[in-house]
Amino acid sequence: MEQAIIPIVLFAMIAAIVVIPRYFRSREREALQATLRSAIEKGQPLPPEVIDAISREAKPTSSPARDVRVGIVWIGVAAGFIGFAYALGYMDEEGAAQAFYPMLGLAAFPGFIGLAFLLMGLLGRGKDRG
Repeated sequence: MEQAIIPIVLFAMIAAIVVIPRYFRSREREALQATLRSAIEKGQPLPPEVIDAISREAKPTSSPARDVRVGIVWIGVAAGFIGFAYALGYMDEEGAAQAFYPMLGLAAFPGFIGLAFLLMGLLGRGKDRG
């Protein structure tokens, strides 16, 4: 049972990292919508800045700079997997050496996604200038 706790805690932490910020963001949006709803019901006009902020928050715009940032994050994730693979090589002489190359293969996925985002960002920069 003790060995099962570690993966459960790991996946619970990952879920918490994803779910908790989304929950608080949705609560913040609900409060903003309630405020806007009461302002509209009272007949107050909405400034254009508020409408722009709401529409911008709904979907982030894609830009070359954003693609480069996302690419760097994905490459950082791949580097973390590579570091983890390297650390596994020192844990155990019998089984850990066998985990090094599969972990490098796993690191290739976020690494290539990051390279694709970097490439899209760099190609998008060239189109903006010309």
